[in-house]
Amino acid sequence: MKKTALALAATFVALAAPAHANTYAIDPTHTFVTFEIDHFGTSTNRARFDKKEGSVSFDRAAKTGKVEITIDTTSVNSGTAPFDKHLQSKDILNAAEFPTAKFVADKFSFNGDKVTEVGGSLTLLGKTLPVTLKANKFNCYNSPMLKREVCGGDFETTIARSQFGVNYGLNYGFSDNVRLIVQVEAVKQ
Repeated sequence: MKKTALALAATFVALAAPAHANTYAIDPTHTFVTFEIDHFGTSTNRARFDKKEGSVSFDRAAKTGKVEITIDTTSVNSGTAPFDKHLQSKDILNAAEFPTAKFVADKFSFNGDKVTEVGGSLTLLGKTLPVTLKANKFNCYNSPMLKREVCGGDFETTIARSQFGVNYGLNYGFSDNVRLIVQVEAVKQ
């Protein structure tokens, strides 16, 4: 009886102990931040940022976490050099004055063990606004190559670029809505 009481007490202590978040480093070779914007209703302009870094702190048991991703806006890549220069110009990203954008989040929503949304804020052109990324995919696995746990997924949101001060082309009929897609994998440290 005494052993059962001790075992039960140990279980309560273990359950009451604070959960422990693991830290993960963003893997830049498996992480891409891309955007899409309608081009006069005929096609979709797409580009990505080639340089990004960040970290994730994640606790599945407590269903909490924190994400910080910094994006180098000078690394925008549409596949067309003249378009990249225009994207970097004062008309759009103003990369000379604002060489980074940043997403910081600490509101994780779950369905079981799967992350369904990550809420936080996006700082772009010096303005910080709330943004929620919805997960299309989320998974953690033990990487056979890295011999460590990797977590990640495909996330997306749509922002109104004019809220950040990007008004170029609105009077021509360019869309205000920009779809952001974040494909991320992070390696447990």
